Amino acid sequence: MCGVLAFVTGHILFQGILVSEQMKEHLLQGTTWTSPDMLILHILAESSACIRDGLDLEARAIFEDMLAVGLNPTRQHFHLLLDTMRFMNTRHMWDILESMRRFDISLNEQTYEIVILRYVEAGQIELALQQLSEMGKRSLSPTLKTARGLIMAAGRSGYPRLALELAESFEQSSVRHLEGEVWVDLLISCSESFYEYGVLRTWQQVVHELGITPDEGCCLQVLHTAGRHGKSALALDVLQVLERIGASWQEYHFAPIIEALCRDDKVKDALAMLGVIRSRNIIPVTETTFPIFTAISRDTDTVDEAWGHLEAIRDEGKEAVDVTALNVVIQASVAIGDLQRAVGTYKAAGDLNVTPNVDTYNLLLAGCIAAQHRQLGDRLLSEMKDAKIKPDVRTYERLIVLCLTQTNYEDAFFYLEEMKALRFMPPLAVYEAIIRKCVLTGDTRSKIAIEEMTESGYYTISTRLKAFIDSGGSHDPAGEPVPGRGPPARRDRQRSFFRQAAEEVEQGLEEVLQAKKTTS
Repeated sequence: MCGVLAFVTGHILFQGILVSEQMKEHLLQGTTWTSPDMLILHILAESSACIRDGLDLEARAIFEDMLAVGLNPTRQHFHLLLDTMRFMNTRHMWDILESMRRFDISLNEQTYEIVILRYVEAGQIELALQQLSEMGKRSLSPTLKTARGLIMAAGRSGYPRLALELAESFEQSSVRHLEGEVWVDLLISCSESFYEYGVLRTWQQVVHELGITPDEGCCLQVLHTAGRHGKSALALDVLQVLERIGASWQEYHFAPIIEALCRDDKVKDALAMLGVIRSRNIIPVTETTFPIFTAISRDTDTVDEAWGHLEAIRDEGKEAVDVTALNVVIQASVAIGDLQRAVGTYKAAGDLNVTPNVDTYNLLLAGCIAAQHRQLGDRLLSEMKDAKIKPDVRTYERLIVLCLTQTNYEDAFFYLEEMKALRFMPPLAVYEAIIRKCVLTGDTRSKIAIEEMTESGYYTISTRLKAFIDSGGSHDPAGEPVPGRGPPARRDRQRSFFRQAAEEVEQGLEEVLQAKKTTS
């Protein structure tokens, strides 16, 4: 097919050149000559425009021959010539436009279309916009092709706000409407830039007005925008579209929805969404609940309010309270330094028909580390074993660090050996914590820990840790206070806080146990 097209184009070009030669021969002889059919000249110019390589000079020569025999060119001739010269230097384009002015041929919408699209194809958006402004001064409106090309180029160049403004301006001033492809392209560019208004506007246009269903990738981008700006209604609308196209549900589909709900002050709905995720055989992770944690960890009132939401979800019975919802409340309690509240939440898990998991105990152990409460940590470990919940790497890591907060830290080595016996790879942080403790106390086992750390594959000792070891524990390059080496008044305040926290936790545990005995 391409060979036939090339043959036909070449034949037309050959015939056109013959006509041109006849024109020049009659001109030189001074004889009269009937003007050739204008159609032939049009076809000749069109064929020249289709051939990109090496025919721009021929097209210009034919145009000059037309002028030599007294043929006045029309606007269409100039347009065809502009098309032929579109891959040459812009100087040639401006020469042609100047020739149009000499022949008193004004620039119309099609002329500006050729000029603007030339700049668009070259990636020169600013120059294209300049020509668009010139059109406005001449009271000319861009063609649909011009608007389409400029809008899509602006969006793909990272200017979604500009692209949307151009689209809305064209829709208001023209009787024609942009194609759905342009609006989908706008939706993609706006969502990639997290442009809130642009996503809301284009989503409404694409999905609800044009009835177009975006693909999963576009929906994910819109979800992230909704999550960042707290547009929970938009996020839920996207979820319905994903369900309609039969997307395979994953955790990353729901995480932005939870973020949007939290930013929209709908913490209860976010907590309930965790149960919805679980019902779709998707396991929520700590990262999924992080927006909830951020929303409820401001103070004790927000934590208590979150607990009230869990009770309300249980009473409504629409969705089961998920264990990750319980865990995030415990995590928030630990974050605000209220270990007693965290333990109380853990003890009340049965009231919500929730069974604690390994993450529950790991969060509580983190609270024990902050309070240096070894006894509570041992008790939690015992309850964990009674519940037949297997410790994971994080559990052993926190048990070791908890032991290192005590004066007698021998159990840290016991848990390290038990961890390795279970074929868990000790994290680098575990070895660094042990080395730091040994250096601080003058324990020579720090050298053994360094050797074992190297044998485990951690070959490089950080500059910070090396400086700490070389200084005997008196210098920390990060500028953080060395445990036990701070000012006496500060250490006393720390001990007072930890002692008070431990006493409050013990008192809270005794009250819980006493209440259980009374009810039984």
